[in-house]
Amino acid sequence: QVQVMESGGGLVQPGGSLRLSCVASGSDIASIAAMRWYRRAPGRAPEEEREWVASIDSRGRTTIANSLKGRFTVARDNAETTVSLQMNSLKPEDTAVYYCNAVTWKSSNEKQYWGQGTPVTVSE
Repeated sequence: QVQVMESGGGLVQPGGSLRLSCVASGSDIASIAAMRWYRRAPGRAPEEEREWVASIDSRGRTTIANSLKGRFTVARDNAETTVSLQMNSLKPEDTAVYYCNAVTWKSSNEKQYWGQGTPVTVSE
């Protein structure tokens, strides 16, 4: 089992920056193959897919959604199971609940664990 917790959301003005953190814990953290960030904009139904934002795998390789490159970066912090999402030049359309997702590979089975999300509001 893995527990995932996000933090760092809040209200920021357009053009500002925000840094989100995600910490994974639990008995299966050694099996984490990747950690990902997703977001869901306000007004979207819970059953709608979340928008993928960024990923970092166990080797530290990162990928960012094309539309966010140049503004968002993902990195691993000092601990292997702590990742951050640095968001710069924020726009109102970046307003969303941001979710962290941990993917584990164990005995050829993939499992995904989600956090509760942290809200980000970009507004004057």
